[in-house]
Amino acid sequence: MDRRHLLAALSALPFAASSALAQSVRVEDLMKPAGKLPDVILGNPDAKATIIEYASMTCSHCAHFAETTWPELKKKYIDTGKARFILREFPLDPLAAGGFMLARCAGDKREAMIDLLFKQQKNWAFVDKPVDALAGLVKQAGFTQESFEKCLTDQSLLDGVLAVKNQGMNDFKVDSTPTFFINGTKYPGAMSIDEFDKILSPIVGN
Repeated sequence: MDRRHLLAALSALPFAASSALAQSVRVEDLMKPAGKLPDVILGNPDAKATIIEYASMTCSHCAHFAETTWPELKKKYIDTGKARFILREFPLDPLAAGGFMLARCAGDKREAMIDLLFKQQKNWAFVDKPVDALAGLVKQAGFTQESFEKCLTDQSLLDGVLAVKNQGMNDFKVDSTPTFFINGTKYPGAMSIDEFDKILSPIVGN
């Protein structure tokens, strides 16, 4: 499949989100696997606080969180072992699904790829030729044209990404990004570090 048809192929897939009401859920239920794609857990797996973010690679609010809140959240809670953090795929459009697929194809560099794609979001997600821009960006991170196209045409991988999204949408009533679950309680929107502090301090202590 040549580059011109990559986005067209992804565009044929459904990306509608549910409008169902949100509710808190048990952490045990949140941690049940959605399919073949495993969670990537950052921080202490036995931490008192579990933070799960559902995000879309083309979501500007998600990129804002990644730039303004995530570094301090990671420093204060993830790196210190007070919380574990999981970012889950919730693509709102085909291009976002492609970004997540490329992050998964990056292997142990998944988190670095996600950081890069959020940091450079305006340079690939909101341009006239997004697939070309995305290809140029990830080639700087080690992809070749061949590996880029192979990743984006991996149906099994796409099915895995969509399974994560569908679980969030159908089981946990996620309908926007970013959406956070902290020990099972849902918090929609790009939260500030002060908001995280107010929620996490009673759980993990100072």
